[in-house]
Amino acid sequence: MEKALFAGGCFWCMVKPFETMNGIEKVVSGYTGGHVPYPTYEQVKAQKTGHTEAVLVHYDESILSYDDLLTIYWQQTDPTDAMGQFMDRGESYRPVIFYYNTHQKIKAEASKYQLQASNQYDKLIVTTIEAAGPFYAAEEEHQEFHKKNPAVYAREKEQRKLWAEAHTQEVSE
Repeated sequence: MEKALFAGGCFWCMVKPFETMNGIEKVVSGYTGGHVPYPTYEQVKAQKTGHTEAVLVHYDESILSYDDLLTIYWQQTDPTDAMGQFMDRGESYRPVIFYYNTHQKIKAEASKYQLQASNQYDKLIVTTIEAAGPFYAAEEEHQEFHKKNPAVYAREKEQRKLWAEAHTQEVSE
């Protein structure tokens, strides 16, 4: 199994799009990129650790490629918002593609370049591409959140949908 690490706002909304794909073994919600070992949700949410909420995706590359994962990732985020995603604001919600090796780094950089060149967005793509560091799994109540708390998950997804509709209107005008 290979692994990929993505941050794109609240990790609650990042799990299901990956989890439903054939070739995904598991998706783990957690924290990465900060300076506090073994942070808690409350510490990360309070913006005191330097960590970003992220999802660690374990996948079978013979079934699903890293390029496929990047496509899924770009569809879940606002790559033009460096300091948050949708209604989630602050450093812990910034969009980041974390890479584990040179192959992933090259693929991530190429996909970012292609997205910018597509003119799909009228702003600069600010998602960063950074080397992966330690990943700390979030507390159990945050794992598979969409299954455990469907009403809250639905509200989060509705906020993202409203953003996407508004953004699509801006681009098409």
